[in-house]
Amino acid sequence: MTLTKASFHRALPPPSEEVRANMDSTREKEEALLHSVTRTGAMVPKKRPVGRLVMHSMAMFGREFCYAVEAAFVTPVLLSVGLPKHLYSLVWLISPVLGFMLQPVAGSASDHCTCSWGRRRPYILGLGIIMLLGMALYLNGDVMMSAFIGERDNQRTWAIVITMLGVVLFDFAADFIDGPIKAYLFDVCSHQDKEKGLHYHALFTGLGGALGYLTGAMDWGQTVLQYSLASEFQVIFFLTALVFLICLTVHLHSIPEVPLRYENEETKFLLEVTGSYKYRSIEEEIKNGYLKSTCTEIKAAAKPENCAVMSRTEDQRRMTLKSLLKTLLSMPSHYRYLCVSHLFGWMAFLSNMLFFTDFMGQVVYQGSPYAPHNSTLYLTYKRGVEVGCWGLCINAISSSVYSYLQTMLLPCIGLKGLYFIGYLLFGLGTGLIGLFPNVYSTLALCSLFGVMSSTLYTVPFHLIAEYHREEESLKLQDEEQTGEHGRGKGIDCAALTCMIQLAQIILGVGLGFLVSVAGSAVTVMSASTVALIGCCFVAFCVRYVE
Repeated sequence: MTLTKASFHRALPPPSEEVRANMDSTREKEEALLHSVTRTGAMVPKKRPVGRLVMHSMAMFGREFCYAVEAAFVTPVLLSVGLPKHLYSLVWLISPVLGFMLQPVAGSASDHCTCSWGRRRPYILGLGIIMLLGMALYLNGDVMMSAFIGERDNQRTWAIVITMLGVVLFDFAADFIDGPIKAYLFDVCSHQDKEKGLHYHALFTGLGGALGYLTGAMDWGQTVLQYSLASEFQVIFFLTALVFLICLTVHLHSIPEVPLRYENEETKFLLEVTGSYKYRSIEEEIKNGYLKSTCTEIKAAAKPENCAVMSRTEDQRRMTLKSLLKTLLSMPSHYRYLCVSHLFGWMAFLSNMLFFTDFMGQVVYQGSPYAPHNSTLYLTYKRGVEVGCWGLCINAISSSVYSYLQTMLLPCIGLKGLYFIGYLLFGLGTGLIGLFPNVYSTLALCSLFGVMSSTLYTVPFHLIAEYHREEESLKLQDEEQTGEHGRGKGIDCAALTCMIQLAQIILGVGLGFLVSVAGSAVTVMSASTVALIGCCFVAFCVRYVE
């Protein structure tokens, strides 16, 4: 049996006298409601409580906590298992190459995911599990191989393989997970809550990084956990995994998602029914149980493939790699300019952060990592590295503080001002550190690193949200159907996050050679130069929605 719109209209009961009397008064409310439809066909989400936004931000806290622990321990771990120096660049290049190739594919897949749990949360859960697996392998790889393999040479070889695999898996998943988290926020929040959510994300990112660096700086050898577990690395894994699991669980239960099938089919159907009969607003109909029961009866009476409004083929839901590349290449120019500016920002930020502790040890403290381990030069270098870790902790704290200040600065200077100031202050700060390498001035200027970090985590994604809101309003004014083939938020967030991997690839190929030739000082000056170039790009090329 095929259910047509005419037969459905005849099946509905006639409107009551009370409904006819209120028809005119509800017309404006319905029109406003119809104008609140998003490009997926769902209504604009309701306002979210602050507590829910904080719960949603806990994933960023856990992710950055794990990142900071990795930054503190991954080099000692790799050295302890005997990784050859010529394999260092391979470890840091595999993950960003994989992320750069696969992230847009996964972003597009999440846009079309029809899981009953939602579009983004299945991907976030899967990537979180991969992060835990990676941490388990790189922090416990040596102990695991000692338990399973008795021969010394094979044990060392497999320990190197397992540790490298763990580092690659962790970096891949930790970089990858940011895109689905941002898309999840955009899907379930109104525009005002998206702005608040991004600031909470930056705030908790800084707090997680600060606590992670402090965890790495503590001596766990004399604690109760050290006597219960085999090594300090296992203690660190236990604490880090516990914190991340708690944060991930809270995040996944923060805000419920509406499945894509419901957004694209049922809500469109309800809008069509309400628009035809003009009974009252959809919220009132659902509250009264009328449309809910009507839609249930219709589903029971008619097969989905025979319902013209609800039908949709699998070919339309899934994008092949070819169509995905076509979508990326057909992105509007302002999206591409935003990606380029994001690439400049992350190139500048990472070129400074990846070598900062080495810069403190070699340039600021005038030590040497190649001197004998009992020499004054080596001990001086080690002291510089420790002070550099405190500088990174200052960076994380200042990122949290600045993310809070952004909410007050935004109404005054707008997104363009925030974007420009972030790049400018970072470029000037790193330039001064490179020209005048002093301990106290360097630590003070580390606070400007946090300004850049907060800017990179908030402003570009805020612009993505602005672009989507503008596109949705324009298409609704033209009365276009935008939910079927339009580009989703997931692929745009993925394209933006891909710039982090591309920056890592560029730096992994080029900056390592420069450091070996000119020393660590070149990293700070190159960061300053790239940031100032990006500052000009942000000012003149990036488009801002008025």
